[in-house]
Amino acid sequence: MITKEVEKQSTWSRFWSWYERHVTESLILTAFIIYIQIPHMIWNADLYLETGMISRVHPILDFFMYGVDLIEIFPMVNIGFLIYCTVRKKRKQSIQNRDKK
Repeated sequence: MITKEVEKQSTWSRFWSWYERHVTESLILTAFIIYIQIPHMIWNADLYLETGMISRVHPILDFFMYGVDLIEIFPMVNIGFLIYCTVRKKRKQSIQNRDKK
């Protein structure tokens, strides 16, 4: 019979382990949100310059273009997560290197 040693991880550690495994998907979503900022910038410039080419053409379009501002919060949080994840990983590696010596 083979016994496995199961290391109990805190919820915090399990979350960061899960996040490290899914960084690529997170970056893809962040890139998508940033790319949809391009039409939003054009719409916003049109709104500011009052040319009426895109803005105020249809209220539903205006609603979605305004809503793009609200979803850019996710990339901001994700960048913070990525920075923390990188710092955490480097710190763990430096502790392991120090313990090897």
